[in-house]
Amino acid sequence: MSANDAPETLDPEDWPAMRALAHRAVDDAFDWLSSVRERPVWQPTPAAIAAQFHQALPRTPQGAERAYQDFHDWVLPYPMGNVHPRFYSWFMGNGTPLGAIGDFLSAIVNPNMGGGNHVAIQVESQVVDWCKEIVGFPAEASGLLLSGASMANLVALAVARNATADCDLREQGVGAQAAPLRVYASVEVHSCAQKAVEMLGLGNQSLRKVPVDADYRIDLAALQRMIDEDHARGCKPACVIGNAGTINTGAVDDLKALAALCKREKLWYHVDGAIGAVVTLAPRRRELLAGIELADSVALDLHKWLHVPFEAGCTLVRNSAAQRATFALTPAYLKHAERGLASGAVWFSDYGPQLSRGFRALKVWLSFKEHGLDKFGRLIDQNIDQAHELAALIRAEPLLELMAPVVLNIVCWRYRPPNLAPDQLNAFNEELLIRLHESGIAAPSYTTLNGQYCLRAAIANHRTESRDLKIMLDAILEIGAAMSREPLGRNPNKS
Repeated sequence: MSANDAPETLDPEDWPAMRALAHRAVDDAFDWLSSVRERPVWQPTPAAIAAQFHQALPRTPQGAERAYQDFHDWVLPYPMGNVHPRFYSWFMGNGTPLGAIGDFLSAIVNPNMGGGNHVAIQVESQVVDWCKEIVGFPAEASGLLLSGASMANLVALAVARNATADCDLREQGVGAQAAPLRVYASVEVHSCAQKAVEMLGLGNQSLRKVPVDADYRIDLAALQRMIDEDHARGCKPACVIGNAGTINTGAVDDLKALAALCKREKLWYHVDGAIGAVVTLAPRRRELLAGIELADSVALDLHKWLHVPFEAGCTLVRNSAAQRATFALTPAYLKHAERGLASGAVWFSDYGPQLSRGFRALKVWLSFKEHGLDKFGRLIDQNIDQAHELAALIRAEPLLELMAPVVLNIVCWRYRPPNLAPDQLNAFNEELLIRLHESGIAAPSYTTLNGQYCLRAAIANHRTESRDLKIMLDAILEIGAAMSREPLGRNPNKS
């Protein structure tokens, strides 16, 4: 570069043109959201579009207009579908327009949330305080925003592991723990719990999976027997995970009874509240979560039933000192100062594994302020009502069979055609679900209960109306009837 050349920058050469492109993007996005009912819930990405994502590394500029047009043509038309009112797969929120704007604004100011003295830290601190209020935790508890409940459970279980060990695990490692640590959860616990104990060096055998009762809640007597057995074997029972809503059926463990057991046995009590912790906000269902406030730690998702755009999870720990002792590490280049940018009462890098963290708190803060938590609570009750409405429609249809009790917002059922052998039902329902997805009409998901394949709807959708439930069931009945009429050779799931 010669002395007369201007230095390069990534700012636009033409600010008005970039402003116009941004306005176009917002207009396109709002048109897309407001017309969501007019499109399929899901459709596969055509091969010609998929091929565009195998282009070579772009070394020369294409420009903002071309880059945006590629997004508009190749990405926007083929979403996962979770913004649609008939999307019920897995357990996902739908996002909101202001939440999306929050993501944009957080990227504009673009702070690193590891620490320092800047206002974004105050925003996250307030959001964490609000989450404490949601689950009934004391003000002196600590917390951290994370990508979701998988990481929130991992962080909480890391604190539980270190707090219950008989040695300094940070200094000596898990090999120095003489008595193997044991963690207990029902067989319905989310797979992220197993991943967490494996990543924490405890090994999958340290996670004792406890049987459940007929309502898919943890069997307390079986849990007590397993704890007693582990004591007798020379193991160290360390932690119990309670489910505030299981991923398969939405079952809620007896959280009060688990709290009493953990207090009696001197165990760390963790609640996985990814599914249902925020039911504490629901005026007519909050009692289902009684006992969550007694936990030592809670993991919850804000991008599920509170509809914050992905990613937004939170971990809360009653004993702030235990969380800080698990993660705090302050080298010279991160020394906290009394004044200046490096001051500040809270450095979130002291409470989790990350130093570099995005400003995900802003979209939460804006969403809570826009709607108020009481409205979210009413929407949760509305979704639970819709789940019971769907269950009633299923019970009234002879060709459909409800497969599990409905407690929260998750409904499991299957199509049961006449004259089909039990060993053929699983394959039949699996094919039916695929055809339903391919139709674009609705997108429930699936699970297996007692060896039986089920269709599964997790109704965590602020856009769902009663008519959507009937549209989905009508499509299932139509597809199921068509499959039942097919020649045996054409339907690969009949033999």
